[in-house]
Amino acid sequence: MAAQLKVSRRKTNETPLPYTASPPYLLWSDIRLVLRYAWALPMIFLPLHLRRTSSLDELQLSFQSIVSVLVHLFLVVFQLIFLLSLPLLAIFPVPVPWAIVYIAACVAFNYAICMTMLNGFERVLQSQAPVAEQPWQRKERWFYINGIACGRYWVQNNIDQLSYSFGRRITGVHNRTAGIIFDLIECLIQRGFAYATDDVRRAYVLLKEALLDSSVEKVVLVLHSQGGIEGGLVIDWLLDELPQDLLHQLEVYTFANAANHFNNPVDSCQAPAHDSFRERMQPKRRSIKYIEHYANADDPVSWLGVLQFANIPNRYLGRLFVRPGSGHLMNQHYLDNMFTLGPDKKVLESNAFMDMKVETSSDRDALPGRESLKPAGELDEPDEETLSPLAQSAPVFQNGTPLSGQDYTKLQVKDFSRLWQYRNGGSPD
Repeated sequence: MAAQLKVSRRKTNETPLPYTASPPYLLWSDIRLVLRYAWALPMIFLPLHLRRTSSLDELQLSFQSIVSVLVHLFLVVFQLIFLLSLPLLAIFPVPVPWAIVYIAACVAFNYAICMTMLNGFERVLQSQAPVAEQPWQRKERWFYINGIACGRYWVQNNIDQLSYSFGRRITGVHNRTAGIIFDLIECLIQRGFAYATDDVRRAYVLLKEALLDSSVEKVVLVLHSQGGIEGGLVIDWLLDELPQDLLHQLEVYTFANAANHFNNPVDSCQAPAHDSFRERMQPKRRSIKYIEHYANADDPVSWLGVLQFANIPNRYLGRLFVRPGSGHLMNQHYLDNMFTLGPDKKVLESNAFMDMKVETSSDRDALPGRESLKPAGELDEPDEETLSPLAQSAPVFQNGTPLSGQDYTKLQVKDFSRLWQYRNGGSPD
């Protein structure tokens, strides 16, 4: 019996603050949100499936992976002790100069451990998977920004698996880890204060250069976890800087997006000459033509990000795919389940997630985001509660044949996923 694609979302009675609210209020709201779901944080690593991991999975039983896990466990203990010791500096009469020396020494020690044992010194990585590029692929640029707790070894595995999956060379902008707890603090600061770290600025330069390159016809950005926050900041900058015809070359695909918003305004060039009711009923083209979000229903980071905010109108633009299951790791819990590789490192034509039948709902609480089954390039201007989730969608094709409205119930997830069409070097174009 075919499974159904359903969405689970942890409901609260509170309306989230707008992402343009006062930064201290946003920070406090995010801290409360993290504390609310703190009990679920172990689900980030579950299921382990240690006996079934591939050579590219984060928790594979290899020397480098085991070292990475042990270093992170040490850093969790060290950072907890450090943070718990800070109030003692105020309680006991410790001279200010000695307190500063103590804090600086702890931060320097943490930095040294991360740089030597996890991160390395390269900020931009290139995939090493063997790829036979087709002529049209040479006009594409693919970029990836990783999430929290990823050292160089795990990021390299991420971009290598993406390269195998989609038959492209992938450029990875390394969002360096400072340890799980310090990374989480950095996420809260980035979300609340729109703080752009060095990797955000580096990614912005690379994407802008690619979009301005006349030899490039398509730029694809893949984001995971905290990378969704950083990618969202980059997109906000690009929306301010670049003309619409260049932004139309950009496509964005996120996994377990931790951002509190994802902008994609209506293309100003598409504004109707006459503001009639019929024209307002027509779908409007967005600045970025394609945005897709992928999330595990029981991933705590998705609860803090995309599944928390996607239900707010015009806040989290893009089509949303939710897989029943837990886990947060990019390769082990997302790519392995959604773009499963075979022994030959090619994406299998069938997997449990992509073969699921799509279940639509008009209940906006049941489906996070009213754009969930719509192309990111479209928007319904009128009251969307009166419209079927697929009523204004672009034509959907199955085996090259356009499907009528009554046939949508026969479609599977793979029929809606644009990213799926890129598998094994393919192209939706």
